[in-house]
Amino acid sequence: MTRDINIRILPQEAYNEQSIIAYLQQKEGIKAQAIRVLKRSIDARQRTIYVNLTVRVYINEEPKELLYTPIEYHDVSEAPEVIVVGAGPGGLFAALRLIELGLRPIVIERGKDVHERKKDLARIRPEQRVDPESNYSFGEGGAGAYSDGKLFTRSKKRGNSERILNIFVQHGSSPNILVDAHPHIGTDRLPRVIENMRNTILKYGGEVHFQTKMTSLIIKNNKVVGVEAINSQPSTFNSQLFYGPVILATGHSARDVYRWLSNNHIEIEAKGIAVGVRLEHPAMLIDQIQYHSKQGRGKWLPAAEYSLVQQVEGRGVYSFCMCPGGFVVPAASGPEQIVVNGMSPSNRGGKWSNSGIVVEIRPEDIQAENPLAVMHFQEELERQCWLQGNQKQTAPAQRMVDFVSGRLSTDLNPSSYAPGLLASPLNFWMPKFVSSRLQEAFKIWGRQKHGFFTNQATVIGVETRTSSPVRIIRNVETLQHISIAGLFPCGEGAGYAGGIVSAGVDGERCAEACAAYLRG
Repeated sequence: MTRDINIRILPQEAYNEQSIIAYLQQKEGIKAQAIRVLKRSIDARQRTIYVNLTVRVYINEEPKELLYTPIEYHDVSEAPEVIVVGAGPGGLFAALRLIELGLRPIVIERGKDVHERKKDLARIRPEQRVDPESNYSFGEGGAGAYSDGKLFTRSKKRGNSERILNIFVQHGSSPNILVDAHPHIGTDRLPRVIENMRNTILKYGGEVHFQTKMTSLIIKNNKVVGVEAINSQPSTFNSQLFYGPVILATGHSARDVYRWLSNNHIEIEAKGIAVGVRLEHPAMLIDQIQYHSKQGRGKWLPAAEYSLVQQVEGRGVYSFCMCPGGFVVPAASGPEQIVVNGMSPSNRGGKWSNSGIVVEIRPEDIQAENPLAVMHFQEELERQCWLQGNQKQTAPAQRMVDFVSGRLSTDLNPSSYAPGLLASPLNFWMPKFVSSRLQEAFKIWGRQKHGFFTNQATVIGVETRTSSPVRIIRNVETLQHISIAGLFPCGEGAGYAGGIVSAGVDGERCAEACAAYLRG
């Protein structure tokens, strides 16, 4: 016999399955032989913290069903081919769905595999430069591979997000991501999951080509029939042609692709983004604020998260990609850029917690008549940040109160940002319509959360890669480009997703649309 029940219990009672079973017997009079937690969330709105659980209780029997719903794949080595440009979440989930649908994915990725890519990331600190083809944006897994693996999405209309989580579990992620309200894999574990997804693609007849950058689409009779690419591996440097309809899942930083599309008169449009800073606090301070306790998280609670949003002068200011117990990373994808992002390991056990704090930017805010105007604005802000950082990867920074007060910080807090920080008046050189809104939001949040507005916190510039600055226009029903057949703009880079899960969902939708296109 099984029962699904909802309970609201203290953190120490929700610590593991045995403590939950003990609670059910003592407080609910239910003698469970086993349980399975179906949903879990933390309610920290009041001083007493509770954990909300949906639990499946097994009475006089053991669980028999699997923790996840596995997907069956079959060999497609002789099937029609589809070219998938980009091995981020959009591209990987598109490739896996193509295999399910009986099509052969040919994945080309400009960067390296997750293991080789990690070596290039480690060189950023000592060399103070970024490899333009292997960095936090480019490479297997895309921008999400080394920026945390947060799987929370607010969008429920795009498709089946539970299916995306199931596929992650099938490829090695913890089943906890099916349970937690804000699921998270962790920077330390996500690369292995991504590698397993690649191995599935190869096992069932697909191909994956690393260090292979698309240089142009092959268009005949107003139809995309393939791509031209350059293989940049030193031993095999050459041009290659790949034929088939194209799922274009390049990610939000492939600016060369946007320029090619614009130069070849393929319809794109400027899209709103959000820009701002990384705000870093001591993790203990955020735990104390969020859990209303001088002891912080204590023994039973995870590192605390926060979510902030405020309207200032007609534009949204909000927290983005909050990383409890994490660190700030250099996320530039080319020369003369400083871009910061954040990530957390799976245990979220670091000394600091950080979040992007960003201001909504609309195309009309920068008079964006050119479809690349928002991208140009983004590029110039990153270049200004690089100049302020002594033309290295040292990031300009300011203490939080100093930033709001317009003072240069005479010294800076310790930070998780490995390439180092340099004191700089961000309030002076950042665009006024960005910095003034950040300053006002910081003051408001400081009144709402005692201790949040403090010089123990550091403002680090700049956070610009929140989403794509361009939308590649596609047909709402067929998902093909609005005027060229055989081209399926996909995921974050095309302007149709905003995170790992939504990009995965969009990748699957594009695969299904491509299959329908090939069926005629």
